[in-house]
Amino acid sequence: MSELFDAVDALIASRSPLPPPAERRRLRQAHGLTLDEVAAALQVRRATVSGWEAGKTEPRPPERDAYARMLKQLAQLYPANVPAPAEDTAVPGMPADPAAPAPSAAEPAQAHADSGPARRITARRSAGPAAVPRPAATTRPTSRGPAAKRAAPASTPAGGADPRFENGPLAVVDVAAEGQVLAYCVGGLVLDVPAKSLPALVEWTLGEGRLGQPKLSGPGKDADPLIVLTGAACERYGLPITLTKEERLAGRLPEGHKVIKQLTRADWQLTKRGFGPWARIYRPAQGSDRSCVQLCIPSWDALDTRHWADAAQLPPADLARLLGTYAARVMTPRGSTAVTGLELMTALHPPTRASEPDADGRRHSEHNPGSLGKDPVDCAPCEAPDGHPVLAELPRFHQRTPAEVLVEEAYDWARPLTDAECLRPHLVGIDVNMAFAAGANGLTVGLGAPTHVMSPVFDPKLPGSWLVDLSHVDLSRVKLAKQWTDLDGELLPSPFTPKGERPTGPAWYATPTVAYAVELGYEVTPIEAYVRHDNGRYLDAWYNRLRDAYLATMADLGVHADLPPEEFLKAMEGYRQRDPQLAIVVSAVKATVKGGIGKLRERPRGEGWKPGQSWRALARPTWRPDIRAAVISRTRINMHRKIVKHAAFTGQYPVAVLSDCAVYASDGPSPLDFLPYRDGKPLPGGFKLGVNPGLVKWEGTQSVLWGEGVREQFNAPELNLARYIKDGTVTDQDAGK
Repeated sequence: MSELFDAVDALIASRSPLPPPAERRRLRQAHGLTLDEVAAALQVRRATVSGWEAGKTEPRPPERDAYARMLKQLAQLYPANVPAPAEDTAVPGMPADPAAPAPSAAEPAQAHADSGPARRITARRSAGPAAVPRPAATTRPTSRGPAAKRAAPASTPAGGADPRFENGPLAVVDVAAEGQVLAYCVGGLVLDVPAKSLPALVEWTLGEGRLGQPKLSGPGKDADPLIVLTGAACERYGLPITLTKEERLAGRLPEGHKVIKQLTRADWQLTKRGFGPWARIYRPAQGSDRSCVQLCIPSWDALDTRHWADAAQLPPADLARLLGTYAARVMTPRGSTAVTGLELMTALHPPTRASEPDADGRRHSEHNPGSLGKDPVDCAPCEAPDGHPVLAELPRFHQRTPAEVLVEEAYDWARPLTDAECLRPHLVGIDVNMAFAAGANGLTVGLGAPTHVMSPVFDPKLPGSWLVDLSHVDLSRVKLAKQWTDLDGELLPSPFTPKGERPTGPAWYATPTVAYAVELGYEVTPIEAYVRHDNGRYLDAWYNRLRDAYLATMADLGVHADLPPEEFLKAMEGYRQRDPQLAIVVSAVKATVKGGIGKLRERPRGEGWKPGQSWRALARPTWRPDIRAAVISRTRINMHRKIVKHAAFTGQYPVAVLSDCAVYASDGPSPLDFLPYRDGKPLPGGFKLGVNPGLVKWEGTQSVLWGEGVREQFNAPELNLARYIKDGTVTDQDAGK
């Protein structure tokens, strides 16, 4: 009889009532749950939950009953008439370029004339090119005035429904011509700032500014508010508009500066990096309550022109729009793009979480599974860069050989053109989009300390560093799709060294490199290894966040995913001019990827460091040279795999490869003149034109005569032409590299 009851229960569960797809999404967002968290609880994939919320698929037993139970409980907590908070992982639209509407009946003119300290006003800005529609911002009453508040447009990422951060993640503080201090927020909102000193500005930000950003992960922390000070604001609050040479070298103001004394008297503290271009001002946390404000000072070179272009010279409202878009799609900047890239990893995988209640009902901090933890782990000796404390016993000026040090770096390889290639008129460069992000996608990396093993059996699923001899791998004959294929190995770079040279003996490699040797059909016999049994796909959420930010911004610029190759090339023409501010966001997102990976092996930065001594970055759990090596290894292998597939199918070989750019001799000036498309479909496993990470775009075209000419001019027969293919400019300094 019990079996019959179970069957009846299962039948009822298979028809558990579910709300409409849009309501499912609303309920999840109302409780601050991410797709990943729901998927983990129901033991399904993230894409499965996304399909349920989009109405593309319906859940089946046994997940359906559990899903229905969750939604029923959430519906009781959040009735349909209660607005839901913004999704952490969503990609909101661009902040508005508002006009200033006249006061409505619901907002008396008195509210707009209010001179209270938190008065809100809207600012007019000159119209500029827009890639997407920008909704007008709603004029809001003062937070202290009698009028009722009105919600901002749904597409304006000015804080969402979270009342703590209703004014957005950041504000650009400037001084108007009349001497009034104004805070320009995202969505076109402008606030009066009554603060007369920097300590008062910090108090206002935490008390009335209502700035900040919700946490990106369940056990994480909300982002601290960011205040960007213009040159005029610096002058108003007693700060220099620019730093002296000594201050720039030190990266901070001197400890005796009057503003620092003001902060100290007000019981505010600075982090160890002091008062520099990115300063953090805080008081020790009281329980879970944080009191911390971050300052960004563009006139002190806080916004590196290599990644942020001329953002520091933008008007305050435009700078708020640009930084607000980056904050909404990536995270509130925490420093340089490299620092932010590293902080994003931690924000998505916090080191600790709250435990289940103990016998007394108390929760404690415990390790968060899937994170790197809160304590740093030692790297293997082969993974340590020169000067690391683990190498302190090596003789001074000792040059480590490939059998002593792991060298996984990006490609920098070139070769002379063949006679047949010299007869072709063009050199065409193609560049892999977000190559290092694509290399991180789905990559299993070590989470804990390494284990030393002698004579191990190679396991391609086990992250680590392996000492193995790969000199026997012959690129003239490789296995593709389980069949041996003959190639011209002399025209291919080796996949095992950054310079493309064939290895001559045992060397240290990351797991993806050794796995590729096996993929090509060759046996490997490691001599020793440092493997990490505690591992996981730590970078997946990081990749997803940055991928979504990149694709959303490119779509705003008119370059959409899944465009046919001809339309993609056309859309990429002049895309930066369609909205220069959005183009800066694209550059910043890409720099966040590269910088974040680079920060995993940050080197000493002065401070009197000497070889053999520790340096500050080693105290971080995110100082992980093994993870950096694995990402770069996989990125290089991904490039080589495409090169080999292309060569096997077309007989064409690259003449130069630099990191994520490859140059081919071609009969025409377009990538379509040498990429093997058939009926609009690319070669499986080869190069494919598109905007998605891992796909390629056109980098530039020069003539073969240009290539041979610069090599002859600088007497460099193997000058890497991929470095100059974009604009063709080669300087004496460049040629000497």
